[in-house]
Amino acid sequence: MAVMDTMTLFIALVFVLAGLVKGVTGMGLPTVAVALLSLKMAPLEAAALLIVPSALTNVWQLATGPALYPLWRRLRPMLLATCVGTAIGGWLLLAPGGTGTGAEAAVWTPAVLGVLLAGYGVLGLSGWRGKVPAAAQRWAGPLAGVATGAIASTTGVFIMPSAPYLQALDLNREDLVQALGLSFTVSTLALAAMLAWRGGWHANAATGSLLALLPAALGIVAGQWLRQRMSAEVFRRCFFFALIGLGVHQCVRAAMAG
Repeated sequence: MAVMDTMTLFIALVFVLAGLVKGVTGMGLPTVAVALLSLKMAPLEAAALLIVPSALTNVWQLATGPALYPLWRRLRPMLLATCVGTAIGGWLLLAPGGTGTGAEAAVWTPAVLGVLLAGYGVLGLSGWRGKVPAAAQRWAGPLAGVATGAIASTTGVFIMPSAPYLQALDLNREDLVQALGLSFTVSTLALAAMLAWRGGWHANAATGSLLALLPAALGIVAGQWLRQRMSAEVFRRCFFFALIGLGVHQCVRAAMAG
């Protein structure tokens, strides 16, 4: 019972922190949640817990923007490719006959997650912003979508390479926030479908995910309050440094396990 209570408290604190990051920066809830939860469980077990908080917060984010339908039409090839990539990744990267919880995933999954987290942290600190020409978006969007889906199906993190790609489209701030919400919503639903197909999205996982909504919401409210009282840029830098540290930790742990 004490072990269960400790794990429950750990999960609740993780979602409060992930919600706090979301409240301050407008993104990062799934990334932070998976990064921290994977210290105690397989990445796709962690992903199963974030389905409800991630889906609802991202639906809210995309619904508050000014241009949902035009963005949907523009990003549709990438979004559909994300679903395809998630399905292909779930089929290829999880062992046949597995439960879909991530325990049967390839042994290098923690290393992939570590590289992903550290890479995104370095990219965020560098301030680099690429630019995708209009002529290249026909193939670059679907490519980014397939890669995002394939990575999400293994690690539970769907911020790479979709977020850098969307940032490279030269959208205004409001459209970018809404585009990120749209991309993350589709990615979350695709991941949920893949987990359900593999057996990882079952009654216990769904209940745990629903319960995780409360601490995540509390964290978001606290983050929005904090955003008014501190520099968002300082917070973002701390966030990216933390991702690098977590990523390096995952890589070291994977190397020692191997």
